[in-house]
Amino acid sequence: MPKTPNELFAFLDQLGIKVKTVTHPPLFTVADSQSLRGEIAGGHTKNLFLKDKKDNFFLVTVEEESVVDLKTVHTLIGAASRVSFGKPEKLMEYLGLLPGAVSALGAINDTGNKVKIILDEHLMRHDIINVHPLTNEATTSIHRDDLVRFLSATGHEPEILAIATSGETVAE
Repeated sequence: MPKTPNELFAFLDQLGIKVKTVTHPPLFTVADSQSLRGEIAGGHTKNLFLKDKKDNFFLVTVEEESVVDLKTVHTLIGAASRVSFGKPEKLMEYLGLLPGAVSALGAINDTGNKVKIILDEHLMRHDIINVHPLTNEATTSIHRDDLVRFLSATGHEPEILAIATSGETVAE
């Protein structure tokens, strides 16, 4: 059974990680979340749940307006082949998340280490990074170093790579 946001917050608290969370109506897309700009400071994220042909799974977290070229990203993230979007069933199975609520904080549910976590270098230039706390009805602000510490505590050593450029995701 996937962890609840309250269980996530308790885990963060055990680690001594302080976060700030704002609740809001459900947000399903980057466009939806941009309505909160000005209210929530820091880097805002876009998350891509990807898989290669050998069923290796990746969560790529970039800045919300970044371009990720799905034709070539596999060469950067260590995939065995070109990647495609992972199915919602695997997203739920591995990260305990529904589409629209995808976040690096879902690593708390990946106890089998099935998903490789990739954080974009440009995103990590922000002191504060904003992510969904296992639900798209809230946004949690976390310090970038604390995000890495959280991921490490879940057994995921994130790779910080130059993945994206500004603009929109290229999905052909």
